Amino acid sequence: MRLHASFVLVSALAICAPFARADEGTEPPVPVRTVSPAYPEELRRAGIPGVVTVSCTIDEKGNVTDAKVVKTSNAAFSTPALDALARWKFKPARKAGNAVPIKVSFPIKFKLEDD
Repeated sequence: MRLHASFVLVSALAICAPFARADEGTEPPVPVRTVSPAYPEELRRAGIPGVVTVSCTIDEKGNVTDAKVVKTSNAAFSTPALDALARWKFKPARKAGNAVPIKVSFPIKFKLEDD
């Protein structure tokens, strides 16, 4: 069995879309660089999967700001999820052709996979 941390990029994009729907003139942000979180060693050894739901703002430059954990299946996953998210980069949301900040929420999953 192989253990790894993953994130749900498709979910991140899907989560951004509802914010754009609230204002049809807003184009959602698009991830251009993502970093997988480190799997906490004690949870990896125990074979424990989990999920951390995070919320953050993607600023006008595509940087992640104000990241926080909304919900987690295990507190040990929170710091690795936030550390990875801090290194993500986005093409910023746009409104009327101008880059704008936007708030988003999405899950970061830590899962076990069979080889």
